[in-house]
Amino acid sequence: MIQNRTEKIIYYGKKLAVFLASMFILSVVVFYVSRLAPGDPLLSYYGERVEKMSVEEREWAQAKLGLQDSLLVQYGRWLENALRGDFGISYKYKMDVVQVIGERIGNTLLLGGIGFVLIFCLALLLGVLCAWHEGRPLDRIVCKAGMISSCIPEFWLSLLLILVFAVNLKWLPSSGAYSLDFADSLGDRMKHLILPVTVVVSGHLWYYAYMIRNRILEEVRMDYVLLAKAKGLTKRSVMFRHCLRNVMPSYLSIMAICVPHILGGTYLIETVFSYPGLGTLTYESARYKDYNLLMILCMMTGITVMLCNLAAQIINEAIDPRMQRGGQTGGSDGP
Repeated sequence: MIQNRTEKIIYYGKKLAVFLASMFILSVVVFYVSRLAPGDPLLSYYGERVEKMSVEEREWAQAKLGLQDSLLVQYGRWLENALRGDFGISYKYKMDVVQVIGERIGNTLLLGGIGFVLIFCLALLLGVLCAWHEGRPLDRIVCKAGMISSCIPEFWLSLLLILVFAVNLKWLPSSGAYSLDFADSLGDRMKHLILPVTVVVSGHLWYYAYMIRNRILEEVRMDYVLLAKAKGLTKRSVMFRHCLRNVMPSYLSIMAICVPHILGGTYLIETVFSYPGLGTLTYESARYKDYNLLMILCMMTGITVMLCNLAAQIINEAIDPRMQRGGQTGGSDGP
């Protein structure tokens, strides 16, 4: 009992150490690369007044923002403040970066959350449907349609949907999260989400549906399925009570890993649709050299990726405890 507890502490301690080391490396890389990019961060903070500043005024402005020190000193100061929970102010918005993100993160969670749930449910439904009708016209049609849809670039599909449904037909809005004076209207928000969610789902749906289809077909060809059929179980019972049940843990693991992919697609789509979420905020922070805002956004994205990978690993270890290093047993002692 005590040995198992010690092994678990060591096991999760190593995971925590890797996580912290990864976050440190990510912060160093983002901090250094962002400052190598061309552009003037003073333009983000002071606007066009920068062009009229004298040399002395520019030096004073840089000193005010702490940009005159070496990169090592700047990073040390940022890290010290970040460990205290102070991530600085946004150069563009002149307010705390946490407050800026807090005003946008809800929109991204809504868009990404709806997209994730739809992808999860529809991929499972399509995968089971294709596996049930393997080799039949329905399976072939869905496979070909899915392959075509997965090859369409998300930005091109976004522009096409805007042209058809917003510009020509005028059925749906082309940008924003809500109409003016309708911020509290759920119906208006849902209307603005239709096109972005459609692009998010279409860009990822078939990949995971095809994966679940093939995984189910692998299960169908297992020996235990032949035994179950020999015992008189129906195809429906074998498919849903045995095959699908065995596939679900690995599917949950896959969907945990897919969260960063969906998040990345959401960021791109937000930019195309001018949707006020973290995607457009990341684009603006990179464009205007808003260093403090860019740092926390990149760190949040990195944390999301690492936590999703950790969740997938935990699910896999729950499926097969042998994957845990602490749970592995050594070879049997020879004579």
